[in-house]
Amino acid sequence: MKKNIALVTGGFTGESVISLKSAAVIERNIDPELFDVYKIIITRESWYYVDENAVKHGIDRNDFSLNIHDHKIRFDAVFIGLHGSPGEDGKLQGYFDMLAIPYTSCDALTSAITMNKGYTKAIVDGINKLHVAKSVQLFENKAENVETVSSKLRFPVFVKPNNGGSSIGMSKVKVKEELEVALQKAFKEDSQVLVEEFIDGREFTIGVFRGKQGIKVLPCTEIVSSKEFFDFEAKYTPGITEEITPGRMSAEELSVVEQVVRDAYAKLNCRGVVRIDYILEHETNNFYFIEVNTVPGQTEGSLIPQQVVAAGRTVRDFYTELLEIALA
Repeated sequence: MKKNIALVTGGFTGESVISLKSAAVIERNIDPELFDVYKIIITRESWYYVDENAVKHGIDRNDFSLNIHDHKIRFDAVFIGLHGSPGEDGKLQGYFDMLAIPYTSCDALTSAITMNKGYTKAIVDGINKLHVAKSVQLFENKAENVETVSSKLRFPVFVKPNNGGSSIGMSKVKVKEELEVALQKAFKEDSQVLVEEFIDGREFTIGVFRGKQGIKVLPCTEIVSSKEFFDFEAKYTPGITEEITPGRMSAEELSVVEQVVRDAYAKLNCRGVVRIDYILEHETNNFYFIEVNTVPGQTEGSLIPQQVVAAGRTVRDFYTELLEIALA
């Protein structure tokens, strides 16, 4: 008997447009022989499903069910395709935990922690062969932040919203005089800001997931951008960034990376598929952790689908495994 799957998308942040694109790809690639999929759009104003006749049906949030033509539909599992809040920061996960509905992503605690870049770095710091850039976490937008950062870090630095995604509000700052503008930009996106020293190296991203045979690592992607860093424009504008999958790493480098990301996945108690961004420093070849994305993009041009195909799998087969693990 086919399982009912709720594919949640939308969200409360600027990432909602990416969430909707991800959901379109997920919906097309979930196996219709195994699952009946209902795409649920979540906004601040309403939660709803749109049927084949373009009729909206509201979600009963008391039990996360649908009522269509007097037929009540309950869901066996949820495929979370919602980037940012509330799908990536633990809020939806906590809600589904209370309703005892399984889902494909990390649990509420891990989702909440990993949404905070500074806290995540503090947890993974200490993993063998993993390095973190020196950083300052700012909790208030105040005038003395410029002096605080300048006294503790070397330029250039990256300024980024501590709880944001898709590189929205992020800046690379080369001199102290540029810092105030960058901080204001980041604080417009978040109440906390992370400033960290620039690491000169090659940038990569890699998918990790818990499958039927335990923690598995997908082929990595090397990010070569014509811009100074991999910002929102570089991520989502065709032609600005070259994405090489599998990325160019030696067998020795790859062995270290795969062990480090497995250890990070396990230490953060991740579930489902996550994407870990990292830099291999030019001078030392050291692995520098950037961040973990617990609801990675699934659009046509997104990195996880590229890596799944590079691993010799179909995206449909991969999604089936994620759902089967969630339902187990």
